[in-house]
Amino acid sequence: MPPSPAMSAPAPSAFAGLPEAIAGRGALDALFPGFRHFRVATADGVHIEATVGGSGPPLLLLHGHPQTRAIWHKAAPALAAHFTVIAADLRGYGDSSKPESGGDHAAYSKRAMAADVLTVMRALGHARFDVLAHDRGARVAHRLAMDAPHAVRRLALLDIAPTLAMYEGANDAFARAYWHWFFLIQPAPLPERLIEADPGAYLRDVMGRRSAGLAPFDPMALAEYQRCLALPGTARGICGDYRASAGIDLDHDREDRAAHRALTMPLLALWGEQGVVHRCFDPLALWRRVAADVRGQALPCGHYIPEEAPALLLEHVLPFLTAPQRQEGQP
Repeated sequence: MPPSPAMSAPAPSAFAGLPEAIAGRGALDALFPGFRHFRVATADGVHIEATVGGSGPPLLLLHGHPQTRAIWHKAAPALAAHFTVIAADLRGYGDSSKPESGGDHAAYSKRAMAADVLTVMRALGHARFDVLAHDRGARVAHRLAMDAPHAVRRLALLDIAPTLAMYEGANDAFARAYWHWFFLIQPAPLPERLIEADPGAYLRDVMGRRSAGLAPFDPMALAEYQRCLALPGTARGICGDYRASAGIDLDHDREDRAAHRALTMPLLALWGEQGVVHRCFDPLALWRRVAADVRGQALPCGHYIPEEAPALLLEHVLPFLTAPQRQEGQP
């Protein structure tokens, strides 16, 4: 199927140029020893920061809420032995730009966020790549793979089901457990004001109430999440992300459904058996509604798989990402 016109990536000449190297990123330097940091400008003036290391085929890593690229610090060294690893901060998060949301929140649509990371990968010289993504980043990766199937070779998504299916299947148990989905979409400035009043408390309440509590998180990573959550504009960006998911993103998903568009690349779905997605949904069945080549399973952990169970994650992800890929036309 042809890519969405909205995601047809601009020619390299349309980019702002080569990535800008960033030095002295504090905790990130310690969490990702031997990696380098870059800033890439997109066509709409947003700057996306990424941490890069390793060698081999390119692998894009995307984080979730309320975190940053730092979630990958436990898995990145092992991945970098096989891949050129690119861990990016989504717009609105981390050290990336936090633009105004706009009336329809299109600035934080997963289509806009996917276009950002496509720009990053092309600016780094990668036209085709694998993607490993968690939570909000996995929703961006879903849209990226749907809109730019020519760019995504393999897709590994952690602890989500498709956004449209989750909203359509929402029940009391889901709403109580994923209360932040409904808090963050409230009209501005209510949620922004409450987050900005005490970013550390918001972080502890969101992450600490999950099945594993705060025990799995490296103190340096937690401090990095809190630093970034307190940056000007982060609360606006987070709310924009969730408001887009409850609005314009659902429109895009419904357009895919109406046009019978489906993901065509191999997709690995992994989720925590102690988490809400496992309790409230059937992830494999839901992914098979929107993708042609799906495999996966629950893992014995909670939501934050890259930090709760990095060795188990690698045990499942590395064979999937390194297996010889079937050529088109082969049985």
